[in-house]
Amino acid sequence: MVDEAAATIAGSAGQVPGAEPEAVREDSALSASWRTLVGWVAVLCIAASLAHVLLVFLHVAPLNSISKRYTEKIDAWVLPLFEQNWQLFAPNPESVNQQISARTGRISKDGPSDVSRWVDLSAMDASAVRHSVFPSHTAQNMLRRAWTSYVQEHGGDDRSHSDRARMMKEYLRNIAANRIAGERPGTFDTIQLRVVTKRIPPPAPDGGDSRPTGRVSHETRYLPWWKVTTHAR
Repeated sequence: MVDEAAATIAGSAGQVPGAEPEAVREDSALSASWRTLVGWVAVLCIAASLAHVLLVFLHVAPLNSISKRYTEKIDAWVLPLFEQNWQLFAPNPESVNQQISARTGRISKDGPSDVSRWVDLSAMDASAVRHSVFPSHTAQNMLRRAWTSYVQEHGGDDRSHSDRARMMKEYLRNIAANRIAGERPGTFDTIQLRVVTKRIPPPAPDGGDSRPTGRVSHETRYLPWWKVTTHAR
């Protein structure tokens, strides 16, 4: 009698005994769809991470048949954002000090006009590092490594003869333009770099003062004016 009464009440309410409500079924279907989407996103992230680790490994590993065959593809992914420098236990000490400066201008019919004064970008990095307990890796290496890579690709010629050379030129140009834009008000659409290279004298044989008594040799290199997207400065 009790079961019959329950069935009668359920039937009067339009529900079938033992069946789930329609709202519950919709929520379950929605949750299943989200779980499927999250699962696929997780799989893609894991696959991308594994691919990244593999490419970086091939970049830093000794030359082998795979890295030789896919050198361009590996370098296109790793350089310049994920470049690795494995010189922790065999460092290559610097033999020169380089002062990298930049100035900006506006393009006119007669060439660059409204030329600014030189801004010492190297001094900005040195100021950010000096007396810092935890110096920024960016301040220590970004500008210096960008210039080193530029010289490796261009030598004494400022013409870019490869895709990597063009990439390193744009990389160096963008670093300088962003530094200047954050330092000054106004706008500019062209920029020039000046690099002063000073030789570091070798240590004295007797361990004394190694500073030279004569004039320190140095050379100054002016890069061409590079056009940039209009920056506020």
